[in-house]
Amino acid sequence: MTTESPVCGEGSADSASGLDPAYLRRTDHDAPIALHALAHPDQVARVAATNQRAARRAKVIGDLTLERVLASSPLRDRYRAALGTGARTLLVLVSTWGPESLIRQRPGLPARLAAQLSHDEYQLALAVHPNERSLLGTYELTERLAPALDVGMILPDPHEGWASVLIAADALVTDHGSAALYYCAAQDRPVVSVHRGGGELIPGSPMGVLLDRIPQLERAKDIVDALRAYRPGSGHAAAEAAFAPPGDAVDRLRTEVYALLGLAPPTHDFAPRLLPSPAPATRVPAAFDVHLETTAAGVRITRHPAGTGLPGHHLAVEHGAADEQLTCSAGLLYRRPLPASAAPVDLAWTADGWTRHALSAYPSSRSAAALLPSGGCLLRVRGHEQTYAVQVEPRSEGGRMIRIDPAVALSAVHARLVSPQPALDSRTVLNCLLGERTFPITLRPATDAEATQLI
Repeated sequence: MTTESPVCGEGSADSASGLDPAYLRRTDHDAPIALHALAHPDQVARVAATNQRAARRAKVIGDLTLERVLASSPLRDRYRAALGTGARTLLVLVSTWGPESLIRQRPGLPARLAAQLSHDEYQLALAVHPNERSLLGTYELTERLAPALDVGMILPDPHEGWASVLIAADALVTDHGSAALYYCAAQDRPVVSVHRGGGELIPGSPMGVLLDRIPQLERAKDIVDALRAYRPGSGHAAAEAAFAPPGDAVDRLRTEVYALLGLAPPTHDFAPRLLPSPAPATRVPAAFDVHLETTAAGVRITRHPAGTGLPGHHLAVEHGAADEQLTCSAGLLYRRPLPASAAPVDLAWTADGWTRHALSAYPSSRSAAALLPSGGCLLRVRGHEQTYAVQVEPRSEGGRMIRIDPAVALSAVHARLVSPQPALDSRTVLNCLLGERTFPITLRPATDAEATQLI
């Protein structure tokens, strides 16, 4: 299903793909068309206006892709877990193909959004039309998108992954491509436009209706305000103009096809096949510029992948996951537990041993921390006699527990301990502010048992 006109040189400029009279007309030498399967009743009238012969073979079937999207919508939590979204806002960009598409008109937008949005509050994905992917090729496309892909943007596969990602999405940025209509039909969440006009959008089409009703995004830095300007319900009218009432498309198509074959359709029910879980990002940032703001409520942390914006209060780097140049520049260096070893004679650092080693090996680092298998952290600060145990508490929201990456809490504690304030010698609680949420962090001297944990 599509509601935009074809690109220049393909079909009629004022006709939607699939309803173009240039392709509906048949000559006596052409094989007859047995069925025009349409997605919406209005499309029958549009076919009839240009070709009565074709209209006699037109039937409203519905949209089988929409049926799969709706049937798969209850799997939203599963898809978000597969993507590693967590409590972040998943912002999905969708690009059609051709010269007026998002990827042609705004090629730098994904990278600018990736640099603009906090890594711990937002996750980014870009769904590209398969025609554009075929035109560019996987290598060329990923090279062009490397600045955004390198900091964690998801590029779903064009066959089914894009639809799973739309179900998982919290907000959408669209051009004039019809993928946005599936999003609007499945859920009423914010959607904004980057379409700047042109000859490919048909006025009054469902996509035309949608783009007339949703906010326009001019600059990447205005994305949050644009999403807030979305009015609930704006997308439903466009989706209703594009799709017949859902629920029976598979049965209607099966009935028509079996009738053409002169056969009785099977009596058993047929349910739409559920969409598979999407693949997570292939590249995950491991070094962050950490920006801090001390308020009366606590320490506000905003992390951006290193090198995407202005330097922050400190550079926090995961040892063993980032390149050595960033590691040598880290103010805070941390290490996550390694997977269990299958070696016949194992070798593993203790948390205390590794933090001592890290501060010795990397003289530029002010702090070194080991994330413990228990979920807490052991932190050593250069010049401090004692080591510290750091534990961040989860928070409950609507029956769900929200946990943050302990590395975020380490940045808040690091900032406190390397400040001119006196060193801590007893248990204390700091508040870490992440977006609109507050997470208490317990900081105290580490015990011998914590110092000797294997990592």
